[in-house]
Amino acid sequence: MIKPGKMMKLALGSAGKKPATVPYPYKKLTMPERFRGKITADSAKCIGCKLCMRDCPSGAITINKVGEKRFEVEIDLGKCIYCAQCVDSCNKGVLSITPEYELAQLDKRKFKVTYPNARPPEDTPKEP
Repeated sequence: MIKPGKMMKLALGSAGKKPATVPYPYKKLTMPERFRGKITADSAKCIGCKLCMRDCPSGAITINKVGEKRFEVEIDLGKCIYCAQCVDSCNKGVLSITPEYELAQLDKRKFKVTYPNARPPEDTPKEP
């Protein structure tokens, strides 16, 4: 236990020093280059191999077929552990990590993010 006199000396000694913390919500932090933040998807590139689903240790990714050779990616950010294993295992570059880290939500349903396939169906005739 520190004696009261010694404790007072420590407290007064640190009173004039600059704080060691950052003024976080007022000043946004820039994350390092390889920071593993929110996972995003480009469903137009997805071929439905489901490697990302199989490799995800928390089962946060679901691939849904929405048409002939068309898939949508659903990521449950509440389950995701942000290990980026899915990004490493995706052969087509569908998944990517972003530096976004402010992901708190009050509604649990908002954690499920669906990336619909924006590519038009192949059976639709193309305009000349």
